[in-house]
Amino acid sequence: MSDLLPGKKCSRGKRNLPGNSFASNKAMRDGLQAYCRECSANYYAERRLAKGFTVRPKVEVPPGHKRRPGCGVVKPHSEWHVHRRSSDGFAARCKACRAVEGRAGHLKRQYGLTEQRYQGMVEEQVGRCAICLVARAEHVDHDHETGKVRAVLCFNCNAALGHFKDRPDALRRAAAYLEGIVWKPTRVAPGVYRTPS
Repeated sequence: MSDLLPGKKCSRGKRNLPGNSFASNKAMRDGLQAYCRECSANYYAERRLAKGFTVRPKVEVPPGHKRRPGCGVVKPHSEWHVHRRSSDGFAARCKACRAVEGRAGHLKRQYGLTEQRYQGMVEEQVGRCAICLVARAEHVDHDHETGKVRAVLCFNCNAALGHFKDRPDALRRAAAYLEGIVWKPTRVAPGVYRTPS
């Protein structure tokens, strides 16, 4: 609607500008602010600086792009998730920042680890799984009863511990089985079996 309004003189900058250069204000007789948008932004920045606050400089963003203040990088809309409820239709964090922050949040919530501590554990293990010593260490292993973090394992070793339900006796029997020792119970009496020790 302000595009259709005639021009107006900015009372701060003393310039004649088109109607779309002013924000709307229903309290004013013409329905527009007294200051143009540019002068309003400058006046706001001056007041914030006078109060001791920092003011971020305005960054021009080309059409089809968005800037995130957190990382300060201007990226095309394809680098953002769609978020219908936001004013511009895109999420507040870009996909890359969201992935990094999501990983760090998961480590903190699930295991109480910071990203630095996780990387330190991987470096202590020379980047290799603590069990097989071959594959890359990627998955945090922890005791499900106490929640204590044990090491960083590869996917297969971590899954294997889960399938064995963290039972050392079952793992020992599995290792003996692989070495050729068969764990067969022997019949002592009808209905009574003895397992090998």
